[in-house]
Amino acid sequence: MSENAGGKPFEGQVALVTGSSRGIGAATALALAAAGAHVLLTGRDTKALEAIEDRIFESGGSATIAPVDLVESDGIARLATAVSQRWGKLDILVVNAAILPELTSVADIDQRAFNKALTTNVLATQALIANFDSLLRKSADARVIGMTSTVAEKPRAFWGAYAATKAASDTLLECYAEETRNTSKVRVAVVNPGATRTAMRARAYPGEAPASVKPPETVARRLVALLGEPFESGHRETVPADF
Repeated sequence: MSENAGGKPFEGQVALVTGSSRGIGAATALALAAAGAHVLLTGRDTKALEAIEDRIFESGGSATIAPVDLVESDGIARLATAVSQRWGKLDILVVNAAILPELTSVADIDQRAFNKALTTNVLATQALIANFDSLLRKSADARVIGMTSTVAEKPRAFWGAYAATKAASDTLLECYAEETRNTSKVRVAVVNPGATRTAMRARAYPGEAPASVKPPETVARRLVALLGEPFESGHRETVPADF
């Protein structure tokens, strides 16, 4: 992807980042806006989304907030309709939002919490693909990035509920990559951020010193760099701590 004279490689492109009110999602939204994209900020916390939008505006970028609860599939459909009517395409989709259920043995998984995680982490991934596929296909250079976790590939005791949902989400994205490989310009990547300073990480590792792991901005830099590279669809990688 060639960079324009203003040094903003995604100028004129529309990017949707789920879970962009904080953590990796917020950092990625800010980085994409700085690179010229118009960013659609989604999440459940309207005030937090507005704060990110303000930061983007203050730095000269552009964004639109779209409060959406991914548990409600109708919300995703309404968002896709709005994007279609206003922009007619989607260039970048970052599937970042996820829920971490309580860490417990498989035998003790709470079904209600597991269902919510399945809906947010898996069903929403499929709903996003279903509703935005036609808009991605209208882009000249569409890219989809799904965020994963180490436990999706290497199961760990007491992480069964979260690991199962992330593994399922990864499979959906990888199948989508195969389905679109020869029929569109859509390219799909699955990225493991690795140990990152987020609220989810703090919940999982309450005794860990936050400064001992990389900040979300490190992951965001790699995601934006990757989005500008001609990667092969189905690409997988883990973000290094020193990117």
